[in-house]
Formats: sequence, C-alpha cells, structure tokens
Amino acid sequence: MNSLEKLNAALRYIEENLDGTINYTQVARRANCSEYHFKRVFSFLAGVPLSEYIRRRRLTLAADDLRGGQLRVLDVAMKYGYESADSFARAFSALHGVTPGEVRRGNQTTQSFSPLTFALRIQGGTTMEYRIIEKTAFTIVGICKRVSIQFHGVNTEIAAMWKSLDQPTIERLKGMNDTDPKGMISGSVNFSSQRMEEKGQLDHYIGVATTAPGSALESGSEDFDSLPVAAGTWAVFPTEGPFPDTLQETWGRIYSEWLPSTHYELVQGPELLWIKEMDNDSSRCSSEIWIPVRHVKE
Repeated sequence: MNSLEKLNAALRYIEENLDGTINYTQVARRANCSEYHFKRVFSFLAGVPLSEYIRRRRLTLAADDLRGGQLRVLDVAMKYGYESADSFARAFSALHGVTPGEVRRGNQTTQSFSPLTFALRIQGGTTMEYRIIEKTAFTIVGICKRVSIQFHGVNTEIAAMWKSLDQPTIERLKGMNDTDPKGMISGSVNFSSQRMEEKGQLDHYIGVATTAPGSALESGSEDFDSLPVAAGTWAVFPTEGPFPDTLQETWGRIYSEWLPSTHYELVQGPELLWIKEMDNDSSRCSSEIWIPVRHVKE
C-alpha cells in the first residue's frame, strides 16, 4: 500500500466514524504517519483543516437525517457530537443557511460537502530534484516577526523585514554563520491552522544558522531573536526561476506531489528558504527549500 492509499484509508476511517468518536491516533496509524504530518498534508490537499472537513461532513449527514421529520433535532445533534440543540443549530445554520427545524419540516435546500478521496496527478511529466541530508542541532539567529500567510506574490511584510536589515547588521549575522545553509536564510514556523485557506499568520525568521552556543556568539547577539532547531533529517529542493512564483509553485508541489508519493513525513520544525543568488529584477532566483522530515518504514 503506497502513501496515497494510506491517506485514503485514513479518510475511510473518518467517514465510518462521523457519527461517533474519531480517534486521531487511529487516523494517523491508518495513514502510517504522525498526526502532525497527516493534518498538515490533509489541509494542503483538501484546502481546509481536518477539523473543518469533519465538521462539514457531519453537518452534511445531519441535514440528510433531518429530512422527513423522523428524528428530533436534539437526537441528530447528539449523534454528531453536539452537546446541545442550540450549539448544533448555530453550526448548522452557519453552513446551510437554514435552521435544522426548517429542514425537518420541509424540503429546504442545504449545502452538501462530499467525502474526499485523494488522487495524485502530476502534470507535464516533470520531475522534482531533491536530496536528503542529516543535520545536527543548530540555531537560527536574526530577526523575527509574526506575518500574514500569503500564497501568491511578494509578501510585503516579509519584504519589509529584509529592508529593515542594513549591511552592517547583515555582516554581523553572517559572521555567526558556521553551518549549512550558508549565508542569510528565512525560516517559517508556527503556522495558523487556517494556513491552507490562506488565512492566519506564521512566525518568520530572517537570519543565519549557527551551531555555536549562546555564550559563544559575538557580543551584541542578544539583541537578535533566536530559534533552536533540533537535529534531524531534511529534504532539500533546489529551485531556479522567477521570484517568488517558482518558489511558491515548488512549495505547492512538495505538499501535493512529493510528500504523498514518498516514504517521508513532515516533522515539527521550520521550513527554510536559502536564496543563493537573485537578479536585480527578480527574473531569475537560485534557491533551496529545506523541509524537516523523517523516513517512515512500510
């Protein structure tokens, strides 16, 4: 059974337990991955967080149960995990635009959110170049800001962070860099759960990678923000093309093509970007995307 089939096995388990308790440990076990990985990959492939998908599926089934007036609203509410008829009615109305009582009494139109099945479609027969490396623990030292999640175009908040770094500060940071990736890097972590809806925020770091303990860093480094990164495995994807379109396309392919078709899963940690070279007009950018992963045995 390949990775995509396992993801679908997890979806079948969810579908079979919509009217009961969904055990996320069992979900992850069927997908042969961690709960963290499953939720991240699911949200990317589905376009909604897992919790929202389950909510919509339950409310879709609830509308079907209410038609014909055979079941009480409270019975249907309890069946799909709501503690009261009022909380169920609020959620139901938010999705369907009508109340449970209206559906129970007549032929009201409701929304239908169909069960998902994942399929891998690779367009154009293109390949993805990558390498797997092992790294000891390191720290990102630099500046950090909570910024908005943005999929397309230049993120103006991140661009402003880069502009805030003058050349003397950049040289100070580069002087602390003693491990790959070499030079200035970006790191994104602590994404909001609405990431795949292009909502919410993330913590964005701009700085350098260092293995030196805090006491060994140069004087004044305490003025910078720092992000400890655990030792582990990284999947590294080289990219070259117009900025930022090529990077954003590659990130999408990592989640939608590479992860579902390999025996690697995401682990908690920052997603890194190392821009090695970029033309003044951004028409050509040579870079690497670093994703923290672990190998999953069959």
